[in-house]
Amino acid sequence: MAFQKKRLLKELKMMKKNNDDYINADLYENDLNHWIATIKGPKDTPYEDGTFKLEIHIPSKYPMCPPKVKFITKVYHPNINEAGHICLDILKEKEWSAALSIRTLLISICSLLQDPNPDDPLVGTIASEYKEDYQTYINNAKAWTKEHAME
Repeated sequence: MAFQKKRLLKELKMMKKNNDDYINADLYENDLNHWIATIKGPKDTPYEDGTFKLEIHIPSKYPMCPPKVKFITKVYHPNINEAGHICLDILKEKEWSAALSIRTLLISICSLLQDPNPDDPLVGTIASEYKEDYQTYINNAKAWTKEHAME
């Protein structure tokens, strides 16, 4: 447990030090195992100008096990469902590596916003729309971003 605490404090410090424009994370109510993060919608995507909140729960076996991450902000995306669950390989125990961090995880989620994977969807209807009627997908994603992720 001491190792985990030291690791998480180091990750938090690095998060603040890097001061990225498009990702941010901090503790929720000073709980080292519960974080709130934000991702700015990537440029030239239907998520541009949106700010998306995520909730991160750190398991007791971290960093050997991946954190549990979900979007709080609704996102129209083939790999993110209405409950905010994310279909991303590194969030699965078999694909997770202790070398990854909360920051690299958030960067990966940002990349997923930029480049969806409709061949491994969490929401089949959105994946089909992405493949068969891309402009409708773009319009719907922009509308959801405007409705749910813009202040």
